[in-house]
Amino acid sequence: MGRHYAPGEDPSAEAIEQALHDVVRALEGSGVAYLLMGGVGTATMARPRTTDDLDLFVVPEDAPRVLEILAGAGFDTEETDPSWLYKAFRHGVLIDVIFRSSGDIYLDDQMLARAQVREFKGVEVPVISPEDLLVIKAVAANEDVPHHWYDAIATISRGDLDWDYVLARALRAGPRRVLSLLLYAESNDVAIPLAPIRGLIAELYPSLLADTASEDHAPTAR
Repeated sequence: MGRHYAPGEDPSAEAIEQALHDVVRALEGSGVAYLLMGGVGTATMARPRTTDDLDLFVVPEDAPRVLEILAGAGFDTEETDPSWLYKAFRHGVLIDVIFRSSGDIYLDDQMLARAQVREFKGVEVPVISPEDLLVIKAVAANEDVPHHWYDAIATISRGDLDWDYVLARALRAGPRRVLSLLLYAESNDVAIPLAPIRGLIAELYPSLLADTASEDHAPTAR
């Protein structure tokens, strides 16, 4: 195997840039669909943030092919976990080849259709949409990686979102997580439309809205 991380060592910005160039060059023209997410997604869609690895999101059927292509381009590769993750290494940089994200989220045609081409370190790359990034970050956040939560809030703060699409994706994976995120964002004075919050509450706690409606129409005591 080639050079991986040494304890306490992070790859340089130049190494990240070179590894990204090599990934894009290797996959260009292969016919394999992929999106960048993780730190690259956050840096281009949400807030400035350093990253020490690259996260490729692919469909499960393409994961072995991606690993094969990267190996053929000189990357060191390993089939880390056949249920969701392979890894490749180049210039001391880790490339995660992810084919099942937290919450059983898979790359699909909707995500690919909404992807955006963004520039990162001088390389134009296909990046996951801010709406999909928000949902994935909300679902993936835990005690070990709390930054996902704040990446998601930064995604909301950065610009206009298709909230109907956010709601639809959230209902498929992690509705409670996304609802919690939206309410927490509100507590930090981040403006959230009422529609996605009501939509999630209606799905998760329908009796709550029914009780509220009954109270609204109850006769007023005199």
